[in-house]
Amino acid sequence: MKKIGVLVSKEWAEVFRNKLVIFSVVFMPLIFAIIPLGLLYGTRGADLGAVQSEFGPMLTALGSACGSLEGIQCTQLLLLQQFLVLFLLMPAIIPITIASYSIVGEKTTRTLEPLLATPITTAELLAGKALAAALPALLASLASFTIFAIGTSMLAGSEVAGRLLSPLWLLGIFVVGPLVSVTGVSLAIMISSRVNDPRAAEQLAALLILPVMALFLGQMFGAVVLNQSLLLSIAGALVLIDSALLYFAVRLFQRETILTRWR
Repeated sequence: MKKIGVLVSKEWAEVFRNKLVIFSVVFMPLIFAIIPLGLLYGTRGADLGAVQSEFGPMLTALGSACGSLEGIQCTQLLLLQQFLVLFLLMPAIIPITIASYSIVGEKTTRTLEPLLATPITTAELLAGKALAAALPALLASLASFTIFAIGTSMLAGSEVAGRLLSPLWLLGIFVVGPLVSVTGVSLAIMISSRVNDPRAAEQLAALLILPVMALFLGQMFGAVVLNQSLLLSIAGALVLIDSALLYFAVRLFQRETILTRWR
């Protein structure tokens, strides 16, 4: 664990010099929290019928989520629920940006060869790089969700904000989010260990974002209803996918080949 901790500190010292990484970790979570809050602000004092007419497709089949909430508060909650997917995007995007530079980026600085020559095992090396990429993403996502919840309480009241602590939201933030983060990290490490350009690694790993965006758009147009059953199914699938990706990440990371090919 000491070796992994040292490696994580080293990774953070290097990758956070990159402006794109800083943007991903700091500003992206703020933007993702502000977007739904801006929409919520626009519904304050608005006519209920006008709001439902404007966002009708997004509210289809979600009435049961309101519980005791009625009127504009129910509509506000259903609107906010559409943006749960945004909080699943952050754990995918941020680790990809960090992990893509964690291996390929070391080629340009010539720091990977000395690292591979140390007694650290491949599993320890990849674990350190994975934690260095995933932890900032998870902390940023949690901070963004906290800002979102506080803003919701201020704009819509504590009753609506309290529903953000429902099993659906907690499952998404604390279970599916971290699993998506592991998927992103594994893909980024696998790809960055096989290519020589960090931008190419980032672009290829970013394909993970497409399924999440499809889920978001499906919600927006009323084609998909994000509920606990669907999130549990996604979580189960991600456990299997992550296990396979972690296995192949270790298998594909060949220290001798990387050293030879990158000289």
